[in-house]
Amino acid sequence: MFGVGMDVFDIIRGRRSVRAFKPDPINEKDLEKILDAGRLAPSAGNCQPGEFVVVRDEAVKQKLVRAARGQSFVAEAPVVVVVCANVPRTSGRYGRRGAELYCIQDTAAAVQNILLTAYALGYGTCWVGAFDEGAAAKAIKTPPDVRPLAMIPIGMPAEKPSPTLRLPLSKIVHENRF
Repeated sequence: MFGVGMDVFDIIRGRRSVRAFKPDPINEKDLEKILDAGRLAPSAGNCQPGEFVVVRDEAVKQKLVRAARGQSFVAEAPVVVVVCANVPRTSGRYGRRGAELYCIQDTAAAVQNILLTAYALGYGTCWVGAFDEGAAAKAIKTPPDVRPLAMIPIGMPAEKPSPTLRLPLSKIVHENRF
């Protein structure tokens, strides 16, 4: 199912949000590939606002669980990557729109690259966006202008979630106007 022979469409179609993980450690070379995929995501004006905090420490993971409104599966994974936006990198060039939109779009692209690469390498992930940003920032000790925008627990999946229903293209694609 994973690895050699998978094309990008197989990876996109196969990836699921995993909320149960085995305790097996992540291969360091795999983790580097996963993080590098996030680094290679497109960004407005190539400002590259993404910052990745790799959390393995159990005490810090528990703080992230509390920040994530008790989503305990976050701490089950051997690694949690907190994807942050270094806001001044983008706002310095694009002002308010850079701070309020572009750096968020850019980090979202990095998150998607991380999710797809992790899946292609055989790992499970979940894009966690429901959390108290201030509590997460405190847990990972970000500087004031760096915003944690997503948490991604990564590990060997202990479950295989079923596909979720998606709207058909006929309901979401519009020609020339809405």
